[in-house]
Amino acid sequence: MRIGLFLAYWPWFSPEQQVALSVLADELGLDSVWISEAWGQDAVSVLGVLAARTERVGLGSAVMQIPARKPTATAMAAATLDVLSEGRFRLGLGLSGPQVSEGWYGEPFVRNLGRVREYVDVVRRALAREPVALPLPVGEPGMGLGKPLRLLVEPVQERIPVYLGAVGPRAVVQTGEIADGWLPAFLDPENPDVLMGPLREGLAKAGRDASAVDVAAAVPVAVADDLDSARDACRPWLAFYLGAMGAREKNFYVDLADRYGHGDVARDVQARMLDGDRAGAAAALPPELIDATALVCTRRPSTSGSPPMSARASRRSWRSRPGTARRRSARWPPCGVAA
Repeated sequence: MRIGLFLAYWPWFSPEQQVALSVLADELGLDSVWISEAWGQDAVSVLGVLAARTERVGLGSAVMQIPARKPTATAMAAATLDVLSEGRFRLGLGLSGPQVSEGWYGEPFVRNLGRVREYVDVVRRALAREPVALPLPVGEPGMGLGKPLRLLVEPVQERIPVYLGAVGPRAVVQTGEIADGWLPAFLDPENPDVLMGPLREGLAKAGRDASAVDVAAAVPVAVADDLDSARDACRPWLAFYLGAMGAREKNFYVDLADRYGHGDVARDVQARMLDGDRAGAAAALPPELIDATALVCTRRPSTSGSPPMSARASRRSWRSRPGTARRRSARWPPCGVAA
């Protein structure tokens, strides 16, 4: 199991923390550092800074939002980051949700499976330095002077790996069909088939082996003097995704919690968050849901020198699941409590 850091976006992590933790990950020999974006800090700028401040650790976007950029612009950014990092970049892409796509970017949140497949195809062709010409918007004739262009930059890697952020069943199936990597959120190692089943279905449809897709699961982690305090450190993060990362009518993380059997709780958390009760939303999360989607540990000493029982049992769950974190890259974002 390889371990990395998911350093999200401001304000969860400050720019200084993102740099300091990335440098530490580089020094400690961790596998990777991942940066995300929502409707504030963008991923590309931060990754450019990290490329200059680190030497060995892999750098990835988790994710760069598809509605934010034309696929050719994404290919330009990916190639640039790959050169600046000397071949350490991993391109994670995702659709975000309808509120961000339509409200922030003015892009319809429709035809999502087809959009992702077409977008990835254009990005890959551009990165392979094939001539690419994008169609003009429907009803916009333009000047008629556009022509296919070839990317001027040559990436360091022969093939920059493309990861997809997906938790919906059909989106995960497609990830298994076309992606080099997968960025699942809230993967429960005790109930992996909810997310891993669709991935295996996609792999089988495309005639691919499980080793074709690198699974980089985002797992909130907290260490405290007792388990309740560790859970409390993870509450704001989980409540934010259930309550704020989607509309009341459509939230992929609430849908995933429902498939795990926590639908009523997830909808209650979402309702509280959307009504402005952030503290109440966080408090409404039961220990069972937190423990299923986060790694919470205590600091209590062990006379045998082994990890605390709570941490040891949880780690065993991750290691024992074929095709999950045992052979894949795992991203472990702190919940606000330092280990």
